[in-house]
Amino acid sequence: MIGFVGLSHLGIVSSIAAAAKGFTVRGFDLDISLCDSLVAGRLPLFEPNLPDLLARSRDRIGFTRHLTELAKCSLIYFAQDVETDECNQSKIDEFPARIEQIAKAAMPGAILVVLSQVPPGFTRRIADRIRKVRPDLTVIYQVETLIFGRAVERAMQPERFIIGCGDPDAPLPDRYAGFLDAFQCPLLPMRYESAELAKISINMCLVASVTTANTLAELCEAIGADWSEIAPALKLDRRIGPNAYLAPGLGIAGGNLERDLITVRTLAHEHGTDAGIVDAWLVNSQSRREWVLRTLHTQILSRLQKPTIAVWGLAYKPDTTSTKNSPALALLDALRPFAIQTYDPRVRLENSAYSNVRQSASALDACVGADVLAIMTPWKDFAGIAPRHLAERMRGRVVIDPFAILDHRKFAEHGFTCHRLGAAPRRNAA
Repeated sequence: MIGFVGLSHLGIVSSIAAAAKGFTVRGFDLDISLCDSLVAGRLPLFEPNLPDLLARSRDRIGFTRHLTELAKCSLIYFAQDVETDECNQSKIDEFPARIEQIAKAAMPGAILVVLSQVPPGFTRRIADRIRKVRPDLTVIYQVETLIFGRAVERAMQPERFIIGCGDPDAPLPDRYAGFLDAFQCPLLPMRYESAELAKISINMCLVASVTTANTLAELCEAIGADWSEIAPALKLDRRIGPNAYLAPGLGIAGGNLERDLITVRTLAHEHGTDAGIVDAWLVNSQSRREWVLRTLHTQILSRLQKPTIAVWGLAYKPDTTSTKNSPALALLDALRPFAIQTYDPRVRLENSAYSNVRQSASALDACVGADVLAIMTPWKDFAGIAPRHLAERMRGRVVIDPFAILDHRKFAEHGFTCHRLGAAPRRNAA
């Protein structure tokens, strides 16, 4: 039996994926109401296809707050989400004690796998501490591959498993290797610190691609080029590739990428290495994060005294309910003096969070009487909204659509001026 400690976003998705692969699974969390909800089939998060996956696996998975159930598991994953503070640094102070508590109750010869994202050096320290009290246990670090909105796909069809070991030259324990074999992907064993840094390395490469796209997209806006015409040429370059992160965005959001940048900057400071490029990426991210606000100021705030602003999307990206470091919430914070009407298909704000914000029942309802529309999350639902329906409800004719979710040509034909990342505004036809 396989146990998953911490029924976080990562823990829930990972445990259900393991059950879907045919294994008997126990998910453990001290939150009894969370366990009861999961037992009843009620998920506390949104991921495409996850409800169906849980329904198909119900006879192989259980959720509990009792340590006695974990003591029956020969393989135990630690999958709690590691939160970050206001400076994007990992909050892991209580994590070691949780691992040690479970280790003391584990069956003889159990394998403990740290799946949560932790800074380099963490797993070796934990392994050394556990070895003193339970030398029969094996401690492994496995890089998580969770992407909000694509979590089921990533959990069921991983590209590879990056595995941190005390001795990367030794064979993996049979029970652990047998579990990984069910996913039919390459295995990459390496020392603990290499695996921990591998996750950060992947995210830094993604940040480099995103920052490059953001920098050049901004230049496109200024000189009349169109980044959407350039990106396909880059993806045909073998040195870059068809899956490169070349879509410009509103800075870096979600929390995990920022955490890794802060981790690298902290480690570089501690060990006397250079990480100036990380500072440059963070500065660039903040600048792009404010793109919508700058556009709003130029087009609306500097011209109207009391504008009404419609905002579509609150999640930091589509197909998730996460608002961690969401550009939309940063925009709402900056617009507290103004009347805001919002809509998001999945996210609802606490009523006390913003006194100037009215949460709407639909995207079109949010646009009634609005002078401008800002689309902060490119939900697919928004793409099908016809320009004439928007024109019937809005007072103004300005649309700020960073990700070009709408057909700007058609909207221009209905008198709208549309702004997007990476290109000059498409002006209205009037």
